[in-house]
Amino acid sequence: MTQSTAAPGDRSAAPGRRAGCLNLLYLNHYAGSPRHGMEYRPYYLAREWVRAGHRVQIVAASNSHVRSRQPAVAGQPLDESIDGIGYRWLPTPAYTGNGLGRVKNIWAFLSRLWRESDRLAREFRPDVVIASSTYPMDVWVARRIARLARATLVYEVHDLWPASPIELSGMSPWHPFILMCQKAENDAYRDADVVVSMLPKVAEHMRAHGLDLRKLHIVPNGIALDEWQGEAAPLSSELAVRIAALKAAGRSVVGYAGSHGLPNALDVLLDAAALLRDQPIAFVLVGDGHEKARLAQRVRDEGLANVLMLPPIPKAQIPALLSMFDIAYIGWQRVPIYRFGIAPNKLMDYMMAGCAVLHSVEAGNDPVAEAGCGLTVAPESADAVAEGLKNLLARPPAERAEMGARGRVFVRAHHSYGVLAQRFIDAVSGEAHR
Repeated sequence: MTQSTAAPGDRSAAPGRRAGCLNLLYLNHYAGSPRHGMEYRPYYLAREWVRAGHRVQIVAASNSHVRSRQPAVAGQPLDESIDGIGYRWLPTPAYTGNGLGRVKNIWAFLSRLWRESDRLAREFRPDVVIASSTYPMDVWVARRIARLARATLVYEVHDLWPASPIELSGMSPWHPFILMCQKAENDAYRDADVVVSMLPKVAEHMRAHGLDLRKLHIVPNGIALDEWQGEAAPLSSELAVRIAALKAAGRSVVGYAGSHGLPNALDVLLDAAALLRDQPIAFVLVGDGHEKARLAQRVRDEGLANVLMLPPIPKAQIPALLSMFDIAYIGWQRVPIYRFGIAPNKLMDYMMAGCAVLHSVEAGNDPVAEAGCGLTVAPESADAVAEGLKNLLARPPAERAEMGARGRVFVRAHHSYGVLAQRFIDAVSGEAHR
């Protein structure tokens, strides 16, 4: 970063400033990149903003449970540039799971970010400060930086906290951590100039916690179109051969690609596989996660010879993998939190790949139904999943191809990161130039 003597709020002196362009400071504890793995949304939005002439600084923690590779940070913040995006990695301790180790990691990040706030406001001089760390406590630091820099404060909502840990993990509403989250959420709705939500059905919840709904803008997850142009990166020969052998044996391939965790309801898919073990169907699950070992043990214990579990693959190979699926599966638990809507990344990939999709869900929105790209069945019902798969597989391949084509048209129109990044800028630009 370049030292500056300009006063906070003096936009004309900001380094690299071009007329109509913004300095965006993006605070996201878990931000990743193609080099580091998930989460990808901050990278893709920032890349589009940089292409449009804006200047972006992402600040993230050096350790995150969702990344496949951690940046090499040794005690002090590390600055690097990735595709024109400035990244500042703040040192935080490693952890596993959702216990005390993760809380210490969060505290370390927020503490270090607070100590960096004066410097970030003075040297980067943001027009816009975005608090986007899933948990809401980063809004307190973002608010401090925004006030120092006289910048627009944006609160970006991935999941509703503390509602999510209460409803998904069974935490008590009176737990000290939950009470802290609730205070932060209320403060965010009160103090943010703009609230951006990935979830589409949050208005009444946010209103109940103090949000003026004129501040609310919906910007869902999406896909990067350039990753789907040209020839896809080939699958590893071993994986390609194994899936090709299933198809050569006359089996239809029902595929899942993504995290293997409890929210993904993969036990239901295995239950459906057991019901369909005598059908010419192969179930291919690709990915990793906390539940992977247990699910693999289930497959062995129950003799599910129609299930193939494979390790995660590089993101660049996802289009080639999905092209081998006859049906792509995505499932959810039946939990009340989904009444606020869903915004799954993997579904965007399925749709862009032109897959017919079986969606097992009950939620406030349903992109599969909106796009007409597959079939939606009840969640947590192996019978419903099995019947849905038989229904789709009984249809002519041309009809499933038409479903997939509708999904591709839908996601290109509504979920490309070029479209979403501009929608985000439109939401904040009026405030930033006030």
